[in-house]
Amino acid sequence: MTMPAAVPPVAQNDGIRIIPVDGIPEIRQGDHISDMIVDAIASSLATLAPGDVVAVTHKVISKAEGGLIDLKTIEPSPLALRYAAEWSKDARQVEVVLRQSRRILRMVRGLIVSETRHGFICANAGVDASNVSADTVCILPEDPDGAADDIRKALMRRFFPDRNEDDSAIGVIVTDSFGRPWRSGIVNVAIGVSGIAPLTDYRGQFDPSGYELKASILAVADELASAAELVMHKLAARPVAVIRGYQWQTDAMSGSGKDLIMPEERNLFI
Repeated sequence: MTMPAAVPPVAQNDGIRIIPVDGIPEIRQGDHISDMIVDAIASSLATLAPGDVVAVTHKVISKAEGGLIDLKTIEPSPLALRYAAEWSKDARQVEVVLRQSRRILRMVRGLIVSETRHGFICANAGVDASNVSADTVCILPEDPDGAADDIRKALMRRFFPDRNEDDSAIGVIVTDSFGRPWRSGIVNVAIGVSGIAPLTDYRGQFDPSGYELKASILAVADELASAAELVMHKLAARPVAVIRGYQWQTDAMSGSGKDLIMPEERNLFI
């Protein structure tokens, strides 16, 4: 039997670069975030190259959508009040978490692990009080995949005007920081994807030693999101970065951030 060739590297010979994009101002509700990202990339890099992947933190999208919640407007439920009192939490913030949750999986030691309406299982339904004003929290975007697609199409129109906007010349990843079972610390992951296959399936291919890979499916969108965080940085006020040099699979346009959600029947933790 003739074995398939070994899996090719996912990066070009000159490696992968993570390029910071500066110049994006504080985002307010109603801002055209796609245009602002396009302008910032044009100013910082002049243009994009075919194959670039643009990583965008979800928070700027949420702010533009009106996803900042003024806690002074929140009336906590009895459950939120009881839980907040037990763990010295802000009952209003607990209430926002409960409202943003499709189901609650754990409420332990002041932490709520829940499933969002998008299907993500994460701490506090993705509700975040960092990098926002006092008495304010930020919720996840309504449609992270749709937001990623809107941004990608705006980038295509500006930097690749001779191509159809549905061409997969570039990819966009919307990111958020999640914890992981049995691992300390948080990492950036992809919650929205456009133009890039979020998973790379190596099953059925052979490594250089001739071993057939049977379970190797890499979450490349999450890997790229984590790499981008090293440049975007929690304290740098830099919500966008460009990843250059990664080669994705050719079926990129069929991908979605929801592809990264573990199917219920394969979930070993809940």
